[in-house]
Amino acid sequence: MAASPAPRPAPGPARWWLGSSSEILFSADDDTCLCRKMTRVFATGATSVLQEEVEAKILELFLPATSWTQPSSTGDCALLYVRINNVATAVGKEAKLHLFQAQEWLKLQESQQDYSCKEKLAKAQLIMNMNCTEQNITVSQVPYPDTWYVFYVDKFTCAETYEDSESEDVQFEMVLLNPDAERNPLDHFSAGESGLHEFFFLLVLGYFVAACIYAQSLWQTIKKGGPMHTVLKVLSVVLLLQAASALANYLHFSSYSKNGVGLPFMGSLAELCDIISQVQMLYLLLSLCMGWAIGRMKKSQSKPLQWDSSPASTAIAITAVVTQSILLIWEQLEDTNHHSYHSHQSLAGALLLGLRICLAMLLGCGLYQIIRIERSTLKREFYITFTKGCILWFLCHPTLVTISLMFRDYQREKIITMGVILCQLFSMVLLYRLFVSHSLYWEVSSLSSVTLPLTVASGHKSRHHF
Repeated sequence: MAASPAPRPAPGPARWWLGSSSEILFSADDDTCLCRKMTRVFATGATSVLQEEVEAKILELFLPATSWTQPSSTGDCALLYVRINNVATAVGKEAKLHLFQAQEWLKLQESQQDYSCKEKLAKAQLIMNMNCTEQNITVSQVPYPDTWYVFYVDKFTCAETYEDSESEDVQFEMVLLNPDAERNPLDHFSAGESGLHEFFFLLVLGYFVAACIYAQSLWQTIKKGGPMHTVLKVLSVVLLLQAASALANYLHFSSYSKNGVGLPFMGSLAELCDIISQVQMLYLLLSLCMGWAIGRMKKSQSKPLQWDSSPASTAIAITAVVTQSILLIWEQLEDTNHHSYHSHQSLAGALLLGLRICLAMLLGCGLYQIIRIERSTLKREFYITFTKGCILWFLCHPTLVTISLMFRDYQREKIITMGVILCQLFSMVLLYRLFVSHSLYWEVSSLSSVTLPLTVASGHKSRHHF
């Protein structure tokens, strides 16, 4: 049934309805790989043209070589391939695709000159008539991934009035094949993922070397017991989970580099290990800090500071852990890509960043109060170093997300992922050194019977329990 004529909206980038197995399409990157996934994109020509930015990125999965025309032999140009499923409908609507580079489109929008609808569309960098079942167009390469605006245009686009009829939608598939700078057409990594495979390999190698050097001495320290025994055990579990996450990510990317699919189970396992380690570390740091702060307010001069016996500190830690767990799982469910560190553009991600900032402020304030009234130089240095480790653990993620805004879209998640892993690893090393050194010291120190952190008073004052 035809609707009454209505004003035609100003043209804008077309909204694409992507199939369940598809990705955002475009790339102009000479530093990584060929775009090799067949992506099904649906554009509706019977409705008003809606605005949406199509972010440039390389598609990851394998494109069967038998189905597509290859780029030119010189390797200097990319190839845009379009296949139209219902070409008769497209011809009847005089359908076209207009592609603008983001910078050029923004300049056009900000221009003082008053361009008409047709004049704006005529300035597109690429125009493709949708009048054949299959079409190829050569695209000059851009030295880095960029954003493109894609316009679906038909004979109604610039008309002041149009009839909204139940005409058939124009369905088509679009793929951009881009030569690889290293002349390696089988490299499946996108611009946003290049380098992660090598990074996780070096990370796993570093964990292995460190384990060979320090595992035996650390195990002996843990077996001795002592006042820092529980903390060292929790830190060791967190470190093992981080190492397992790195190994799972490496196996996933190794498989991904060969088949373009990877091992989704390994990607999910890496995310799970990371979530558990984040939750454990949060509980450890928060319960330690709150236990010290609350215990210092209540204890007498002769009673040891009690960490795990304070209901208030335990309640605070559990509340924060549950909140962070919910936000982490929510964020992972919103983003199906297998990576633990996101650019936090969703509501869950923003709330998670806010939670980490609040936790850093809470711990910082609590530890500042302890440091301010502490008279012992040794213990003051202990608390100061512990504060540095806590602040680094919680604030590295929000800080790196903020810094990443200065870089291009495709670089952000890579910067966040590498940066957060390295910062949190450094934080754990800092805490390890702190607790191992003080564990050995407190065992023979007369101070341990008075104000030793992480000990619980018992009937036998010469023994420490956890």
